[in-house]
Amino acid sequence: MMKRRVELSTWSVILTLITAVLLCALSVYCFRNGEIVLGITIAGMLLAMFVPALFYMPVSISVDDHNVGIHRPLRIKEIPLSEIASVDFCPPTMGEYRICASGGFLGYWGLFSERSIGRYFAYYGRASETFLLTLKNGRKYMLGCRDAALMAETIKSRLGD
Repeated sequence: MMKRRVELSTWSVILTLITAVLLCALSVYCFRNGEIVLGITIAGMLLAMFVPALFYMPVSISVDDHNVGIHRPLRIKEIPLSEIASVDFCPPTMGEYRICASGGFLGYWGLFSERSIGRYFAYYGRASETFLLTLKNGRKYMLGCRDAALMAETIKSRLGD
């Protein structure tokens, strides 16, 4: 089994820290000044941002003899190797559209669309460390991790089995 961590881009780290710190500070400020309802609303916004991340934010990518695993904080999504049609190096472009996704907050995850690729699910931290899995049913997954080229080659080599 091969497993590699997903490393966040500098942009993702900065965006996540600034958003979390600002919303926490604003919420605390509201509570201290008697604006309880506003403080609760802002705290709720922060919670609404972090809860989906626990289900979708990629932590690592793995491959074994049967599956590609997308490890997330609360769940692991497994894609059987038998369902994978191809593995290609295809970093996302600046022309991607977020359909229902995070464009940097705790990484890049969710449903995106690009003119050249079409719709795909993204689970990566840095655009420079990505590869595209295309399934036999047409679904696409943009995955990223440390040593993405090695991971993609490992997946390709196991598809031939």
